[in-house]
Amino acid sequence: MSNRSLVVIDVQNEYVTGRLPIGYPDVVESLKNVGAAMDAAAAARIPIVVVQQVAPDGSPIFARGSHGHELHEVVANRSYNHLVEKMLPSAFTGTDLADWLTARDIDTIAIAGYMTQNCDESTARDAVHRGLAVEFLSDATGTLAMANRAGSVSAEDLHRAVLVVLQSRFAAVGTTQEWTNAIRGGTPLERPNIFSSTEAGRAAARMNDAHPA
Repeated sequence: MSNRSLVVIDVQNEYVTGRLPIGYPDVVESLKNVGAAMDAAAAARIPIVVVQQVAPDGSPIFARGSHGHELHEVVANRSYNHLVEKMLPSAFTGTDLADWLTARDIDTIAIAGYMTQNCDESTARDAVHRGLAVEFLSDATGTLAMANRAGSVSAEDLHRAVLVVLQSRFAAVGTTQEWTNAIRGGTPLERPNIFSSTEAGRAAARMNDAHPA
């Protein structure tokens, strides 16, 4: 049996009513699922870590003391066991998270919160490199559209692509309900497997080549 902790990353007003509004999945739905995951963890006596992004005064986003910096009420109105403040994407960098988990013999973290490809993915990859197993809640995370000199990508395409990459090597990806069933003693989330992911990808490519649209 895994010794889990739920890590809720950056569920702050900035991503809801601020300057970085989550586009996919719908933020109302992802917030509901964040709350459901916290409730399920509390019921199962799984420790909950809340992570809060902070930036210096004057920053356009996440400035300490600003409304955007504050935890969203879905998290702020629920109980949790530990609060981590961070300034970089990974919740491990420059924080006490690793020590806190080690002291409690945690071997698996489940990730919820924002943004999928930034702080969530950075934390997932960092956790794997530290010897932890990772579970990633696909409908309790989310992101927004991006565009820069390298190109552009929709929020949905970005979110889905990251989920595929994570499931290939770094995390067991599942919905909040699937995770809840797992912690209640049901079937574990499917573990990542890069070989099977690449095999399935090649098979799909061959099928597309044989039957082009």
